[in-house]
Amino acid sequence: MTPPSALDAERRAARRVHTRRAFLAGGMGTALAVGGGTAWALDRFVIEHVEATNTSANTSSTVTAATAASDGSYTADTYSSGTASIAVSTYTRGSGDDTVTWFVADVTVSDATIVRTAFANDTFGENVIANPSAIAAQVGAVLAINGDYYGFRDTGIVIRNGVAYRDRGARQGLAFRTDGSMRLYDETTTSAATLLADGVWNTLSFGPGLVEGGTVISGIDSIEIDTNIGNHSVQGRQPRTGVGIVDDNHFLFVVVDGRAAGYSRGMTMTEFAQAFVDLGARTAYNLDGGGSSAMVFHGELVNNPLGTGRERGTSDILFVAG
Repeated sequence: MTPPSALDAERRAARRVHTRRAFLAGGMGTALAVGGGTAWALDRFVIEHVEATNTSANTSSTVTAATAASDGSYTADTYSSGTASIAVSTYTRGSGDDTVTWFVADVTVSDATIVRTAFANDTFGENVIANPSAIAAQVGAVLAINGDYYGFRDTGIVIRNGVAYRDRGARQGLAFRTDGSMRLYDETTTSAATLLADGVWNTLSFGPGLVEGGTVISGIDSIEIDTNIGNHSVQGRQPRTGVGIVDDNHFLFVVVDGRAAGYSRGMTMTEFAQAFVDLGARTAYNLDGGGSSAMVFHGELVNNPLGTGRERGTSDILFVAG
């Protein structure tokens, strides 16, 4: 696979970070001003609310993360080391305005803790963002996809690399366990402390769950995830990001491009789930999508977000350490 036209380092560094903030601080902010809501909107969706810094220094009190390999070897679309094996593939189907393009990273790790998460700017809090490629560079990720954009909401259970940051269950979540398994769970029936005691290494809080027991979950095309101002509907044909598991320590990272006629129309939620089933996933989960959908491999943007080649800032990534 040859990554789509990646701009050189200087041009990437000069790119403007495209985010939901532009929408909120611009047209939406003006609209809310009529009702006196501008200050509220800026505080809720734009202004950073930092809760923890230097988060990469935080370590689990119960789990010691495996040491990631530092001498792995790359080809254009593969990576191999003593701790991880990755193969990135591009898929296309349809023609004309019905064309859809998606990217699959097949990941096998020797230890579950090689699959990790990272916060934008090494900081936990609302509205703290950076481009996925910048977060990936920050942690030296071999492979990364955008995460759940936890910072655009103030609910959910947020456990990252064995450390709990938020404990406000609200929706169906995803839990990665230290035994290499991955499962869907109901956040409202448990707590961060219980999950940690059960061996959970990372959680993601977006959804919905796409696949369970190797079967597409019914009704997912009608599920509404969030009603935050500025969120696009998760329904219809959209750019998508998701993660699945084939077997213990064998994961699938999938990104679908969309909203770009003639290149990629995106996928419905059911189409996205079926893509995971076709790849052999026994469980899969939907993450933040739209303009946030991004895959980064060996420091380069793999996909072509919205057909523009430009990333959008987000709160976090899911990545393979090496």
